[in-house]
Amino acid sequence: MDPLSDLSICDVTQNLAGPFCAQILGDLGAKVIKVEPPGGDPARAWGPPFWGTDGTLFLAANRNKRSIVLNLKTDEGRRVLRDLAARSDVFLQSSRPGVPKRLGFDYGSIRTIREDIIYLSVTAFGDRGPLKELPGYEPLIQAFAGIMSVTGHPDGPPARTGGSVVDFGTGMWSAIAILSALRTRDATGKGACLDTALLDTAVGWISYHLMGFFASGEVPGRMGSGLTPIVPYQAFATADGHVMISGGNDSIFVRLCEALELVGLVEDSRFNSNPSRVENREALLAILEPRIRTYDTESMVELMCRYLVPCSAIQDIAEVAGDPQVAASELLPFTPHGEVEDYRDVSLPLRIDGDRPRGGGPVPRAGQNSVEILRDLGYEREKIDRLLASGVVEAPGRGCSDTDQAVHGG
Repeated sequence: MDPLSDLSICDVTQNLAGPFCAQILGDLGAKVIKVEPPGGDPARAWGPPFWGTDGTLFLAANRNKRSIVLNLKTDEGRRVLRDLAARSDVFLQSSRPGVPKRLGFDYGSIRTIREDIIYLSVTAFGDRGPLKELPGYEPLIQAFAGIMSVTGHPDGPPARTGGSVVDFGTGMWSAIAILSALRTRDATGKGACLDTALLDTAVGWISYHLMGFFASGEVPGRMGSGLTPIVPYQAFATADGHVMISGGNDSIFVRLCEALELVGLVEDSRFNSNPSRVENREALLAILEPRIRTYDTESMVELMCRYLVPCSAIQDIAEVAGDPQVAASELLPFTPHGEVEDYRDVSLPLRIDGDRPRGGGPVPRAGQNSVEILRDLGYEREKIDRLLASGVVEAPGRGCSDTDQAVHGG
């Protein structure tokens, strides 16, 4: 259950994309050290909502790590970082272009410390092009890459997606790139310099929209819950709510018509194939919508399931949290947390031999492990005290005894 247990990760990333990548690796057993700036990762303050002392955005991307707070604007802070890099298999950073070189943790500098390092940079727009120097956040990239232009309803304003698909997607691509580079290193002994970008991920998410544009020359617009190339494939109002119905092929459409007692539609030349249904979308919806609205949500879902038509009620977050299928899938486990009773998070969405990887621990406090990490690097107590006193390194309760530090995980 710990396939990456022999790997050490130095995580010098902030916000969501880079930290989520490191969390994936930590869930798979890697030993992750999170390097935070003085005061901690700014994402800790992204809230409310807060749970304990940290915002829930931060909590979603930072479990299974140890934390050290380092001031990388000091020579001594950069020396500590180099010592960490020397013991790391993977080095992650998400600073704007130019910052790593100025502070001495660009790929060239880190490679002189460990030649076979897997070094990954996460940026907003990539390492080339006219926008490479600019910062970027999830909604900005969704706007730039066109995601917002195809999200929302036709008669409403553009909307961002409800989840941070660009940030978390970039974290996923980053983990995939690292695992690929590690496989290559196993075979050749060579490290690699990797790059992922929020823009690249966002453009990847709209690949079929772009290909549709290349094929037709038509600019896609907002479709609400629908999808341009498939009908019926959208949300429908019921007597007391909404359901999502996905008529992904002709056989499903036949079963939908049977369930709704509209079998005549199957023989109608306007509706007997998906291209015909797309061409006559509005005419078909004008027939389906009033029929579906006569059912309440529960009855409609039950009817569709009986006829093997893909259908779901549109659940809110509370309903998802209490859903029996989600519970059976063990997606929202309770996990120990020093500050929060009944703490829960979201598991890595995969299984290995039937079990979900969980790694070793909850989200650390900023600098919780600073002293422990310095000791692991071989630093003597006198040097550790000097680094703490100078503010180069921060730790909770830095004046406490060794015993107190051990209690706090430091």
